[in-house]
Amino acid sequence: MKILYFAWLRQRVGRAEETVDLPDGVTTVGGLVDWLKGRGPGYAAALANPALVRVAVNQEFARLDAPVKASDEVALFPPVTGG
Repeated sequence: MKILYFAWLRQRVGRAEETVDLPDGVTTVGGLVDWLKGRGPGYAAALANPALVRVAVNQEFARLDAPVKASDEVALFPPVTGG
């Protein structure tokens, strides 16, 4: 699975993207976010408040209950505002 990090999430995690093996038992966006939080202090800080993180799976906005699979591209980014 390819995971992309944008804006302050990228800064806290310390990378713009990475490829990971989807862990057994992780089947949803929420499960993936929970698993990522356990990967280290930068991940935990970036994902501490899920309300401040938006997710896209294969370039489509996704909710925490959306399914994920090993071949997906998942992007994590802060809410975007227009002006």
